[in-house]
Amino acid sequence: MSKRNKYRTIPYETIVKAVNDDSDALLEIVVHFRGFIRSKCIRGFKDEFGNEYPCVNEEMLERVEAKLITSIIKSFKPE
Repeated sequence: MSKRNKYRTIPYETIVKAVNDDSDALLEIVVHFRGFIRSKCIRGFKDEFGNEYPCVNEEMLERVEAKLITSIIKSFKPE
């Protein structure tokens, strides 16, 4: 299987619905990108003994997801 066909894409109709404020379509897009967003929100946290553990920064995750939704609604213009 080629790398190009390996990943599921978001249907054009879903994108158009999301731009027009359909909450189900917006949720579908956020869920589609959630894995990528989570991987970029991993930060190292230290415990009281100085050991460092990778953890997802939930505040950053929520901010990035909110920015994605805002960008879709305000800035994205499908042709």
